[in-house]
Amino acid sequence: MTHRIPSRRDLLRYSACGFGALGLAAMLDAADPRQALAAKPSHFAPRAKRVIFLFMHGGPSHLDTFDPKDKLTADHGKPLPFQAPPAFAGNQLGKLLKSPWEFRRRGQSGIPVSELFPNVATCADDLCILRSMVGDSVAHGGALMELHTGSFTFTRPSMGSWVAYGLGSENQNLPAFLTLKPPLGHGGAKNWSSAFLPAYYQGTPVGYGGSKADELMNNPIEHLQPIGQTTEQQRFELDMVQKMNRRKATPSDPELEARIQSFELAFRMQAEAPGVFDISRESAATQKLYGLDQAHTREFGWQCLMARRLTERGVRFVQCSHTYYPGNDVGWDAHNELIRLHTKTASHVDVPIAGLLKDLKSRGLLKDTLVLWGGEFGRTPVAQAGDGRDHNPYGYTMWMAGAGVKPGFIYGATDDYGYHAVQDRMHIHDLHATLLHLLGLDHLRLTYPYAGRNFRLTDVAGNVAHKMCA
Repeated sequence: MTHRIPSRRDLLRYSACGFGALGLAAMLDAADPRQALAAKPSHFAPRAKRVIFLFMHGGPSHLDTFDPKDKLTADHGKPLPFQAPPAFAGNQLGKLLKSPWEFRRRGQSGIPVSELFPNVATCADDLCILRSMVGDSVAHGGALMELHTGSFTFTRPSMGSWVAYGLGSENQNLPAFLTLKPPLGHGGAKNWSSAFLPAYYQGTPVGYGGSKADELMNNPIEHLQPIGQTTEQQRFELDMVQKMNRRKATPSDPELEARIQSFELAFRMQAEAPGVFDISRESAATQKLYGLDQAHTREFGWQCLMARRLTERGVRFVQCSHTYYPGNDVGWDAHNELIRLHTKTASHVDVPIAGLLKDLKSRGLLKDTLVLWGGEFGRTPVAQAGDGRDHNPYGYTMWMAGAGVKPGFIYGATDDYGYHAVQDRMHIHDLHATLLHLLGLDHLRLTYPYAGRNFRLTDVAGNVAHKMCA
């Protein structure tokens, strides 16, 4: 018997149904949140298991917090000796403005920290200061979007969603990504959106910028608790809704499948979430450590304490936001009144941040928890409106602490006046690549197919800053 070798055309025709079945299997797998949200192996051995992002909405001044400039002090009141780059309010920029705060070298590492942060300064030996951050937008909206999603022009999945997509969740009764009191302005929900990733990877907001901690303690997530129903009645009702939903669900409708699973997650959360948000179980000493005993530190202190409680229960990514909102004139966006605004705003977060770092360390959690601090940009070395500073995305500071980073270490540098990053420039794409690397994820391999191409958090850029990794 002779066997004819099939042509390429014959082979494709014979196997066409098989290719379709492979595609269907992939779609069914992608639409199964129970599998998608399960803990997943990383690409390589991780240094960190989870992330806490302390977001300082408005843009704290690096020149007044973690990047002192002797040259700026010496030339105070003189004109900037080079052409200023484009600014948000370029026609209002004045002369060089020295920092009104003193810096002291702290800890064995000798890292200089401003007197704005006396409590964070006691943790200097745990900090890895990133002095060479660079972004692309001088406006809050674009800068927030880029920091959170990697893009300042298009809607993209947030970094918390990418982390949840890459690693799944360690607790099936809580969301993998929670954002506490996020700002509704400057991109709003887009900053914690999953965009084109399946909807079950999006962040779950707990309150918003103007929400009060005391209110959120009793009702952290809207509509979480059923009204006038027993658990059995709710389970019966939920099962009926799910049956109707599944009749409509198809492999090409992952959003409906995600909606079905969101009901299931909410049902499971009813048993666990109330206990997680019940801080009355914490000792008086712990609550004081986070500043819950003082009115001016209570709001952000509650967020930081909740971040510790959520991460120790397996939540993969927690974001705490110090934000400003209508009716609240305190924030980092100090176009004028730099001294008043930065003094007051720093006093809101200094004790809680130090409390979080010390509490994580004492519980052995800091060794596998990555803490990231910073805003959407820094501020200019020249004055605006007499005693303020404008936006500066060309060179500014963020810091990391905990799993995988060198403690008591300074990475990168800005120029003599703190305007541009000049050594080991760290673009936001590089920050994201490094964060994923510490979580054991290769940013080049963490992709998702959409609109005919593979997307990733770092888009077509990004380099891991290996020099800052322990």
